[in-house]
Amino acid sequence: MMKHPWRLLSLGVLAALVGWPGLVAAQPVKVGAVVPLTGRYGAGGAQVRAGYEIAVEHINAAGGVTVGGKKMPLEVTILDDESDATKTVSRMETLAAQGVVTYLGGFGSDLHAAAASVAEKNKTPYLGVAFALHRVHEQGFRYLFSPFWKSPDIKQYTVDLLNSIPAGDRPKAAAIFQEKTDWGREMATAWTEAARQAGYQVAMVGEYAPGAKDFSDLILKAKGAGADLVLGLPTPPDGMTIVKQMKELGLNPKMTLLIRAPDPPIWSKNLGKDGDYVILAPGWHNGVKAPGVSELNEAHMKKIGRPADPIAGPAYACVQILAAALGRAGSLDRDKIRDAIAATDMTTVIGPVKFRPDGTGIVNAVFVQWLNGKQELVFPKDAATAPLGYPAPPFAKR
Repeated sequence: MMKHPWRLLSLGVLAALVGWPGLVAAQPVKVGAVVPLTGRYGAGGAQVRAGYEIAVEHINAAGGVTVGGKKMPLEVTILDDESDATKTVSRMETLAAQGVVTYLGGFGSDLHAAAASVAEKNKTPYLGVAFALHRVHEQGFRYLFSPFWKSPDIKQYTVDLLNSIPAGDRPKAAAIFQEKTDWGREMATAWTEAARQAGYQVAMVGEYAPGAKDFSDLILKAKGAGADLVLGLPTPPDGMTIVKQMKELGLNPKMTLLIRAPDPPIWSKNLGKDGDYVILAPGWHNGVKAPGVSELNEAHMKKIGRPADPIAGPAYACVQILAAALGRAGSLDRDKIRDAIAATDMTTVIGPVKFRPDGTGIVNAVFVQWLNGKQELVFPKDAATAPLGYPAPPFAKR
């Protein structure tokens, strides 16, 4: 049933087996995560997994978490849902049968929406990042928490980003490539509303099914409408196909903002210079100034060979939030843990974090851009590692 199960055996458990000095030897706190390690979201899920792994290693190396005066190690079991929402549900139930006290989420709004419903049914707290779908937070779920920006936040930050460009130079006409999903429709509506504040016209909105191979109709309509701004939220495979076909068909917008697709390093490996100038909205960057970022980057470098990827930071923060909540709850009772998470007011590697009553996070947010084959933090300006690359040069001149 579980094609790709993964288990992070905590240092605390190893201590019990081999007697390492300085490490706790106690029953672990069981936490479960369902993450897409394969399939269309696999590249994003790998970043989530890395953040969880490194955070667990750091917490357990420091002695674990304190629950009711006792030091206990964290043990996180990660199951692969293969980017399939049906399998997300079944894997969540498998973890419930193993007695996990909290769930950690994966990558992709549709998978999180499926997972959140299971967590609510099982009355088990759920912490998830890498999904901006706001609608799921409007269903009255008590156990869902997400320290990650949502569609309304992205809408406002899109306005702020465009307003940072001199008025005469800003994009005037937007093409929205709308994925045929709940989040696709939600974000298309948000960007259309943002147009009134940012001063651009929505020249065309075209809908496509996830996994499509031919985007030429959308691209040619955008070109014909004179679009100088392209907005979308494709999966990584879809996003790479869109950019390749934009080049082939001569669509050269001043700005391209694609959420989700450009997050993983494979973006630049596959597209080269054609992948440059694309702006992404992962909510974090390894250049963010926050406590613990340098340690996370160092551990990520040792583990994977580069500073932390953009989704690794928010995933790491989820484990930080959980560890602190377990300490405040003083118990492994799921409702007490849930209440402790709701009361979160702390600083993590992504900066300060609080939660609204609907479980959405009050968090800092950033825009990142691919420049010269590297992800740079470009907005807000006072935190930037590089200036915004704007306007993007035509593909032929890169």
